[in-house]
Amino acid sequence: MGGQAAPVYAAAVCAGAAAWLLVGQDRGLRRARFVLAGAAAYEPMAVPPWERLLARVRARVGREWWCLAVGAVVAVVGESVLPLLAGALGVPLLRRVLRSRERRRTRQVRADAVITLCGAVAAEVRAGRQPGAAMLAAVRSVEGESGLGEAEGAVLAAARFGGDVPGALRAAGAEPGAEGLLGIAACWRVAVDSGGGLAAGLGRLEGALRAERDQRADLRVRLSTARSTAVLLAALPVVGLLMGIGLGADPLGVLLHTPAGVGCLALGGVLEGAGIWWAVRIVRRAEGR
Repeated sequence: MGGQAAPVYAAAVCAGAAAWLLVGQDRGLRRARFVLAGAAAYEPMAVPPWERLLARVRARVGREWWCLAVGAVVAVVGESVLPLLAGALGVPLLRRVLRSRERRRTRQVRADAVITLCGAVAAEVRAGRQPGAAMLAAVRSVEGESGLGEAEGAVLAAARFGGDVPGALRAAGAEPGAEGLLGIAACWRVAVDSGGGLAAGLGRLEGALRAERDQRADLRVRLSTARSTAVLLAALPVVGLLMGIGLGADPLGVLLHTPAGVGCLALGGVLEGAGIWWAVRIVRRAEGR
C-alpha cells in the first residue's frame, strides 16, 4: 500500500508546488504592472475564490485543529485509529499553548504602550501643559496605543473634567502588562498632593520601565537556546519515524498494530510529555513566572 501511494503523494505535492509558483508568478506580474503603469491606472487584483475560502477557514478554525488533521492523515497511512485519538487529545493542549503565547504577546505590547504613554505625558508636561491636558494630548499622540485598554475612556474623562485620574490609572493598571500605570498613578498623586515635579517623576519611571523591559528581553534571548533544545528533543521521535520509513522499515505498523509497539508508543508519549513539561517549567522559573 505504501509503495503504491507514494507516487500519488508525490504527484499531489508537485501539483501543489506548481500551483503555488503560478500564483506567485501571476502576483509578481501584477505588482510589476502596478509599478510601471502607476497607481492611477492600477485596478485592484481580483482575489481567487479559493483564496477567500482559505482565508475564511483560517479565520474560523484555529491552528490547534491541525493536530486533528495530522492525526487523521497518520491514521489513514497507518491504518489505525490511535493517531486520530492522539490528535484529538492534542487539540486542547495546543489551544492552551497558543492562548498562553497570545497572552504573553498582548502583555508585552501593552507594557511597551505604557512606556510610550509615560514618556509622552512627561514630554507634554515639560512643554508647559497642565497634567490633565498633558494626559489628553499624550493619549491622542500615541494613536490608541496608550496601554489603558478598556479604561481609556474613564482616564480621559477624569483628566478632562478634573476627576480622580490616579484612581482611574490604578484601575487600568490591573490589566496584565499595564503595571506601569500604577507608577504613573503614584507620580500623579505625589505631584497633586505635595506639588512635586510630575515630569521628573515620570521621566525616572520611564527609565526604570525601559530598563526592566530590556532586562526581560535579554533574559528571553538567553533562554532561547534552552527553548530550541527542548523543541529539537521533542522532534527527535518524529525524525526517527521518518528515518525508519526512509530505510524501508514499517515503524508505524509495529507501533500501531503490535502489543509491544503500542506499549512502547504509550510509554514514549508519557516520557515525551514529561520531558516537555519539565523543560517548560525550567524556562518559566528562570523567567520568574
